[in-house]
Amino acid sequence: MKEEEISFEQMLNESMEKSQHLDKIVTGTVIKISEDGEIFVDINYKADGIIPKNEYSFDESVNPSNELRVGDKITAEVIKRNDGQGNVLLSCKKLKSKLIKDELENIYKNGDIIEEKVSQINDNGLIVNYKGTRIFIPNSLSANQKDIIRFKIIEFNPAERKIVGSAKIVLDEEKQKIEKEFWDNAKVGDEFAGVVSSVCSYGAFVEINGVQGLLHISEMSWDKNATAQSILKEGQRIKVSIKNLDIENKRIQLSYDGKGKNPWEELIINIGDIVKVKIVKLVQFGAFAEIQKGVEGLIHISQISSDKILKPEEKLEVGEIVNAKVIDLDLENKKIELSIKEIEGTSNEYSSKD
Repeated sequence: MKEEEISFEQMLNESMEKSQHLDKIVTGTVIKISEDGEIFVDINYKADGIIPKNEYSFDESVNPSNELRVGDKITAEVIKRNDGQGNVLLSCKKLKSKLIKDELENIYKNGDIIEEKVSQINDNGLIVNYKGTRIFIPNSLSANQKDIIRFKIIEFNPAERKIVGSAKIVLDEEKQKIEKEFWDNAKVGDEFAGVVSSVCSYGAFVEINGVQGLLHISEMSWDKNATAQSILKEGQRIKVSIKNLDIENKRIQLSYDGKGKNPWEELIINIGDIVKVKIVKLVQFGAFAEIQKGVEGLIHISQISSDKILKPEEKLEVGEIVNAKVIDLDLENKKIELSIKEIEGTSNEYSSKD
């Protein structure tokens, strides 16, 4: 047999051998990238492989020529052995899809967090496109996130094309971690920059490091007549400190930096002094009068007037400014007793109303 015939026979045998061995997954060498994005691949077969642009990436904006060069190795899945023009039709997307599903299954089993951009919003929830695979996040599990979302896969059933994610579980777990760190390390006296989460009649709740603490109205102002709503607003950032800590019952009492100095400690007053006071509250047994901001004294009903009266309202009104005499003083227990009766008739020149 002539050398030419032997060479032809060898070539024929090799060609037949190649035609009989074409795996479902092939790796070849890029030999050309056309202007419209088709990729021609030498797959060591009797025909070249071709990857249409729409079978290269899930992202339609991707141009294969920006990612590949002639001579690069590429792996793809065989779709058809003959595309009608003698080429083997290949797809990177199908192979990537399987690899991505395997990746998502591992993420699901490991409980890993995914951070991805929301691609679609509908009445029922959000859609995330993870490398070409759709993941559904119901509204109840979206944690009100609408743009970039961090979530975990909580249901994985690719056979039914059902992959469900939850952003709420991520936030809950992170919150629990922050709370645990807080309770493990918190101590009385610790200072925090907190945010007022709600205001009520008896004070305000302040969020500090993921937990709620109570700031009682008595810790907000020295003024006993002040209301919590007049001092703080929801969403306001304030500086607070831990006053009392009940780790067992997870309760925190806070003090407020904005309360200011104790006016009782700065009060300069003596028994027998005549002071100008403002009537701030009338009760059955007398009247409370403001001596200075945050300091009040009691005018007992028997000390309001030398006339016999049944109610403080008979002689006094809230807002009225009068002179009174200090008749008893207990600064340690923050108690001051006043008398109008003892200076009654001596002078009316300071009496007035707001």
